Amino acid sequence: MKELLVISGKGGTGKTSLVGSLAALADNKVLVDCDVDAADLHLLLAPRPRSTNEFRSGVKARVVADQCSGCGVCVDLCQFAAISFDLIARINDLGCEGCGVCAHFCPEQAIVLEENHCGSWFLSDTDYGPLVHAQLFAGEENSGKLVSFIKRQARELAEQSGIDLIIIDGAPGIGCPVIASLSNVDTALVVTEPTLSGLHDLERVLDLAGHFKVQALVCVNKWDLHPEMTASIEAACAARGVEALGRIPFDPAVVACQIQGVPVVSDEQSPAAEAIRQIWHSVRVRM
Repeated sequence: MKELLVISGKGGTGKTSLVGSLAALADNKVLVDCDVDAADLHLLLAPRPRSTNEFRSGVKARVVADQCSGCGVCVDLCQFAAISFDLIARINDLGCEGCGVCAHFCPEQAIVLEENHCGSWFLSDTDYGPLVHAQLFAGEENSGKLVSFIKRQARELAEQSGIDLIIIDGAPGIGCPVIASLSNVDTALVVTEPTLSGLHDLERVLDLAGHFKVQALVCVNKWDLHPEMTASIEAACAARGVEALGRIPFDPAVVACQIQGVPVVSDEQSPAAEAIRQIWHSVRVRM
């Protein structure tokens, strides 16, 4: 089984649009959206949920009302100002970090720590194959843990179904969700744009992929908006021994396809679609 991860150094480079097209081009695969803080692959693939499941991680404090004496010890101890007092202690779920200090020091043992329901994950069908995706609730943490969890679900599904390829839409940047996404990946396709900040963010992602010894390939989206910067990016990749696999031109058809909610490669006349087809062929050969 092979795993292809599509990532970028920042949001807005066209990463998810590219994954949507790869979903349409690749055969016999499972799709995974690992951008759990801001998932949007479903906007292109129109998933039909098979199952919806709770994701629980970490703990939150809860007051057992009939045991609380109203002493106020927890209010004084909470470093996150998450506890207020109104005859009994009241905990603000958004402010609670689950540190457990209030529960430990409560003289009445009126505060308990409960597993936190912090998001949901889904197994869905699309016109392009099964999709495993998830969404954290606003302000919740443990995105890296959720990414690892849904990747594990995708591997199990692929093994059960005899599927030999997993295509992963990773989160932008180099934080915990990206690190979790890189686990067990064969190839990372990094999408960048021809700007100075695009080059800077690309270098950070390549450093991360290199640290985990993951083969990295690069493509430049909207390359023709700044050909000189594109050449600089490709030269920087060559200096690192990283292959710049292809260029995707600026193409109004991309926006038109997004508005329709379909992958770019559904437009047979689109120059961007043709570039993506060539990139997919090259990626498949190298994997």
